[in-house]
Formats: sequence, C-alpha cells, structure tokens
Amino acid sequence: MERIKTDVLVIGAGSGGLSVAAGAVQMGADVVLLEGHKMGGDCLNFGCVPSKALIAAGKHAHAMKTGEKYGVTPVMPEVDYSAAKDHVHKVIETIEPVDSQERFEGLGVRVIREFGQFISPAEVKAGEHVISARRIVIATGSGPLVPPIPGLEHVTYYTNENIFDLRERPDHLLIIGGGPIGMEMAQAHIRLGSKVTVIEGMKALHKDDPEAASIVLDRLRGEGVEIVEDALAEQISEGNGQITVTTSNGRFTGSHLLLAVGRKVNIDKLDLDKGNVAHDRAVKVGADLRSVTNKKVYAIGDAAGGLQFTHVAGYHAGVIIRSMLFGLPSKAKTAHIPWVTYTDPELAQVGLTEAEAIKGHGSGSVTVARFETHENDRAIAEGKTTGFIKVMVVKGKPVGATIVGAQAGELIGVWAMAIANGLKMSAVANTVLPYPTLGEINKRAAGAYFSPKLFDNPTVKRVVRFVQTYLP
Repeated sequence: MERIKTDVLVIGAGSGGLSVAAGAVQMGADVVLLEGHKMGGDCLNFGCVPSKALIAAGKHAHAMKTGEKYGVTPVMPEVDYSAAKDHVHKVIETIEPVDSQERFEGLGVRVIREFGQFISPAEVKAGEHVISARRIVIATGSGPLVPPIPGLEHVTYYTNENIFDLRERPDHLLIIGGGPIGMEMAQAHIRLGSKVTVIEGMKALHKDDPEAASIVLDRLRGEGVEIVEDALAEQISEGNGQITVTTSNGRFTGSHLLLAVGRKVNIDKLDLDKGNVAHDRAVKVGADLRSVTNKKVYAIGDAAGGLQFTHVAGYHAGVIIRSMLFGLPSKAKTAHIPWVTYTDPELAQVGLTEAEAIKGHGSGSVTVARFETHENDRAIAEGKTTGFIKVMVVKGKPVGATIVGAQAGELIGVWAMAIANGLKMSAVANTVLPYPTLGEINKRAAGAYFSPKLFDNPTVKRVVRFVQTYLP
C-alpha cells in the first residue's frame, strides 16, 4: 500500500475536478487526481458533447427537407444512423486530449485511475494508495436517475450513458422525461428518422418560462414528436420486440426506451460517513462550498447539490481555488448562472423568470422589456423568426432574461455578464453592434426598456419643445 501526502486531492476528473487540478498545480500546489472511470467525466463522454454532436447531425438532415422557402428543392435525406454515431464519437475523440491523463500528468498532476473512498476525515483510499491531503475536493458529478418503475428491471432501456453507443436507429423511441435532455434527444431522433413519443409525468419543460417553453414544444410537435403530459409511468413491459409503457394517461408502445427523468449525484462509493462529511442526496456545503462538517473537504458541481450544469462545475472550481490556495473568502452565487436547452429553437435563461421576478420583487417593481425575434433583420434574412426575448428589470438593472429562438444560447451571454457584474440596462443599450446580427435582439430589448421613458414622457417632450423654440 503506497501512502501519499499532497496539498490538494481531487476526486473526479470531470469538468470541475479537471479545472481545480489544472489551476491548483499551475499555481504551485501538489495535486493528486482520482478518476475511476473516464477522464472528462459525464459531459465529454455521455452528456453535453455527444448530445450536441447528435443534434448537429439532426440539423443537417432537417435542413435537407426544409429548403423550399430558400429556393432549394427539398429532398428526403438518407440517414445512416450508425454514421451519425461515428460523428458523435469522432467529436469526443477530438476533444479527449484536452482532458486526458497524459495532459494532466504533463502539468504535474499525479493521476490515479481508481475510485476513492474516505477512510478518515483527512484520508482517502484509492486502489493500492492511501492519500492524505490538506484539502479534498469532491467533484464526482452525477449519473442518470433510474426511477423505480415496476417492470423496468426486466426491460432493455437506455440512458444518456449508453444511448450514444446504440448503432441501429430506433424505429419508435419512447422517452420517459420531458425535460431538456428528453426534448433534445426527441428532436434529434425525429430528424434522423425515428418516430418519437415523449412521456412526461408533469408538464414538459416545466422548469422554464411557460410562454417560451410552449414555443419549443409547438415546434417539436410540428416536426412529429408526440408529447404526452401528465402521464406518470406506472408499469413497463417488453414482449415481441416491443416495449410498452403504461401511464396514468394511456399506454404507449415503441421499439426502444430512453430514460431522461433526472440525475443522481455520484456519492455512493465515497464512504462519506468515515470522512465526517455530512450528506443527503449530495454533499452538504455552505456558500463557500465547504462541507458543513469537515472543513478540509469541498464539493463542487453536481456533488454540491445545486444547479447541475457543466459550466457551474467550472465556476465552482474558480470559487474554491481562491479559498484553498490563497486563503481568501469566496462564495458561490447562482443569480448569474445561465442555462440552455439546445432544441431548435433554443431556449435560454439566466437569473429570474418573469414569474419569479414578480414573486420576489413585486409586480410594481419589475419592468419586463420585450422584443420579438421576427422584428430582427438578420432573423428575417435567415428565415428564423420564431421567438422572443424578455428581460426582467428592477431599478434599472436586469435580474433575469429569457430568450427563445435561434442561437438563444449565444445571446444569453450578454445578460449573464450584465447580471454577474451588476451592469445597468444602459450598458447594453449603449453598445454598438454590427448590423445585421441576431445580437441586435439584446440591444433592442434594452431599447424597449428605455423607449417608454423617452417617448411617452411628457417632461421629455416639453424639454424638446423648449429647446426647439428658444435655442438658436
């Protein structure tokens, strides 16, 4: 048994763990990194990267059928589903070196390819190694939640961890779960030639602004996706090559089943009790992301129990590096964190939704600045006019923004920056943007906030009339 002493021990080589390891070692700390599965974690291997690659394949297939309004004769694409999956894996392989063991060892990180488990509040065992560390970072991420639906244990099903290895195109894909993952996979597969039914126990995309979500759902239904809401799965069975899902709202039969009902934090193997690390479904941490019971231990990303996004894990890494390496106070916040559903059209959110802003600040204190995508010249030229932006403003500052439409995920960044830095609406309104771009949607939304103050203001009109009458 090898005993190792280090400054920082990172458990998990996903986005957050890799960011901590790279930052800490390059700033002079001794770092050990544990990974019992794949370098790069869920995002690279099973989540963000492969899903966006498959979505891209679906977009190309869809474009071949929808070119008539541009003067391009539509044709029915011949989709090679297996080749689309080759594209997915090529994308992963292209990005892999950035997250590889070799790269991190080159930076000076000691990488051990084993799962870790606590044996004391300051020690973790990993294979034939016992590591004692001044600071321990839990960055184990999450995996797909498999709900206890009767009969599921006897059925062949897929999750995000193995759907990208499926080589034959599903004839009829049943998806349990109408959240972002379910909707992204539904649209990708309908465009690649599968029939798709989404089964959701509540409302599809229920965590998003309902007005924006309805635009996405209408598009998916228009493309042929069957979306069944208020249909809690009660029983699943398989026979004669078909899978049947019995719900509170009917029975649905298909050839393949994908579970997309949520995520489960990967903490079961850590033996957290021996490390005096309090936990429930995730590690219990304070705003500084430190364990509430063991100040040597931090948890970041999904392991910290908050928003489950890759970019949050990366943000958390920066927060704890400040604390671990420099001894400076540092706390994680959530008000400036954006998220995106990568359907077509995309749906993006940062900060408060309209309903949340009104509930939190009162209707009299919130101004909703709005602009419709169909009034943007670039969107008109591209034929992508579906959607809108609305920005929730309190005392001249944005507290939230909702965007649905083409490239919403790119457009939301302006508002994430504004909220993170406490900028006023004037900062966006004063920005000069190139014409014609979709980015002008943001500026026009800011303009919509100021327009009533300028054009519907009697005082402004009196001042203008005075200047026009009396000044030479």
